[in-house]
Order: sequence, then structure tokens, then C-alpha cells
Amino acid sequence: MLKVFQKVKDELENESNSKALGTGWVSGVFALILSILCLTTVFCIKYPDILTVPELRKALDVTLVRYILFILILFSFFLALISLILRANKVLGFTSVVILLVAITLGGSAAETSSSMTSGYYFSIDWFFLNLILTGVIFLPLEKLFRRVDQPVFRFEWREDLFYFFISSILVQLLTFLTAIPSKVILSIASLEALQKAIGSQPIILQIFEIMFLTDLIQYWVHRTFHKVKFLWRFHAIHHSAERLDWLAGSRMHFFEIICLRGLTVIPMYVLGFAAPAIYAYLIIVYVYATYLHSNIRWNVEALKPFIATPRFHHWHHGIEEEAIDVNFSIHFPIFDRLFGTYHMPEKRWPEGLGVQRHQIPKGFIAQFLYPFKKKK
Repeated sequence: MLKVFQKVKDELENESNSKALGTGWVSGVFALILSILCLTTVFCIKYPDILTVPELRKALDVTLVRYILFILILFSFFLALISLILRANKVLGFTSVVILLVAITLGGSAAETSSSMTSGYYFSIDWFFLNLILTGVIFLPLEKLFRRVDQPVFRFEWREDLFYFFISSILVQLLTFLTAIPSKVILSIASLEALQKAIGSQPIILQIFEIMFLTDLIQYWVHRTFHKVKFLWRFHAIHHSAERLDWLAGSRMHFFEIICLRGLTVIPMYVLGFAAPAIYAYLIIVYVYATYLHSNIRWNVEALKPFIATPRFHHWHHGIEEEAIDVNFSIHFPIFDRLFGTYHMPEKRWPEGLGVQRHQIPKGFIAQFLYPFKKKK
């Protein structure tokens, strides 16, 4: 099994292999991705209570999902067959076929739903794939058309960043729990009904802007604190260890930092009484925008740089040069960096390199998770 995984990885990453259209590589990659999606969907249909988000489960028509799954299984087989015919290395096509056969053996689009596996706790597998597909559909073509650096989709350490993406997506329930409980405790102590009513009755657009402004001010100081306090920097250094940035790299973040950011930004939204539609809209905006800031996109949006953060603004935050240390902490509005003296945008220049030079950050999710807790040698 490990040998097959290694061969698949090599086929995806190997620069010497021909990846042009007509070589079977593109069809093989899509067949592999779709086959994994098909198998995962079968598991979600069979065990929805432990693998899917209740809100999404209620919103989606299971019958429609089954029809789409049936079509995807056929299309995946077709792509795998093309790859097997055209490509000398058959590993992508062969692996896709095996995964699809497992999905069909488990029931395929006709898989029966089990009601025996229920616990009240769930992993957001459906949210992970929906997240991955939507952001991938948006940013992969943009990075291909407007790339700043010529780097492959399966670039160095893409698997680590994908795993970070996976972990942060499937633990939605845990993150919600960690913010909901403190919010309820605060509201049980403080009487904020009048303030909540006033804030929640405002137009949704105004509430979204207020949330963006408030959370950006909070995140600026939280972000800056993670840079200045040595113990906290060891957590944040994981995020900065990425030596190449793209739409997936922004997900590389230690779980402790995610909890801190989520708590210190989301809890005030609930406590102050912002309307649920405004909060959900903001969460979507900040997620897509954070992905954009880390993306490998070189758009000429210089006219906007005084008002909103851009990829060049945030790439300087990740730069390895001396001039890039502890600058550009804002997520949305550079005005906070201007106000507090950390704004840095050299005219039409990008950083020469990315990452952290003064720290030996280990490779791999487990090693990076444990890194902040180990004594510094």
C-alpha cells in the first residue's frame, strides 16, 4: 500500500514526466481526484451522522447526490481508461480504477444509509470536499493565468498543506463548540440585550463591514502578539514555514493558533449580537480573502493597496528579507499597519524569498504540531 502511495506521489510531483495534454497525465489526475471524491461520498451516504455537517445534510437532496455520484463514477472510469491508454506509467489510472471498484463494492450510488452509527459528534468530510472544490475551482485557474511564480500545482510540501486544510475543515464541530461555550458564559454574566438588539437590527451590509473592521483590528494585535512573544511565535512559525505560497498554503496553521484566532474574533461577533447572516457572510469572505492573500496571483491592483490588503502586501509579511520582518499584520485593511507603524510596501517589488531563515522548523504535520511544545536546544 505504501509503495502504491509513493508511486502515485512521484507521478504527481515528478517534474521530468510529460504533463501536457494528450499524455494521459491530466486525465489520470482528474480520475484520481474524482475517484477519491466518489469513494468519500459513498461513505458519507452510508454514515451521514458521523461524517457530514447537519446543516449541509438537511440542505442537500440525497437523491440528487446519488444521481451526481452515479455520473461521476462513470466519468471517472472514462478518464481512468484514457489515462491507461495514453500514459506509459499506469499508476494514476490503475489506482483510480481500484478506488472506484471499492466504491462500487460498498454500494456506489445505491449505497444504503446506516442509522446504527450515531454519536452526536461528527467529522465534516462533506464540508472539506465542498471547501476544497470551491476554492480550487476559483483559484487554480487564476493561478494558472496570472501566476507570479512558475510553480506546479503539486509543488513542494503540497501534501502537508492539504492535510492542514483537511484537519481545519473536518473539525468544524469542535471549533464551533470552543467558541459557543465561552459566548454563552459571557452572556450569562453580562446583560447586553439592548446592545445586541441595536447591532442586530442594522442593515446586513453594514454589519458585515463592522465585523470586518472589528475582527481586523483584533487580528492585527493577536497576529502581532504571536510575532513578538517567543512562546507564541513557535506556534505561528509553522504558518511562516511555507517556502512557496499558493491558494493552499494559507491553511498551514497550528491548531492552537486556529483556536486562539477563532475564539478572539468569533466570540465577540456572537456576544455583540451581530445577525447570523452577517456572521456567516463574513466567515465566507474572510476564508476566500485569506486564500487570495496567500495565492500565487500577480494582479496589478496597485490602486487598491492603500485601502485593502493584496497578495503583494501579504507576501511581504512572509518574506525572508530583513525589511520583511514583523510587517503587514492586517488581513483586510492596511490602515491598521499604517496607524501602528508596521506598513511595508516597496514600490512594485515582491520579496525575493519566503519562509523562516532563523528557525529550524521540522517537516510534516505531527512534527510541526509538537514543535512549539518542545524545549528549545
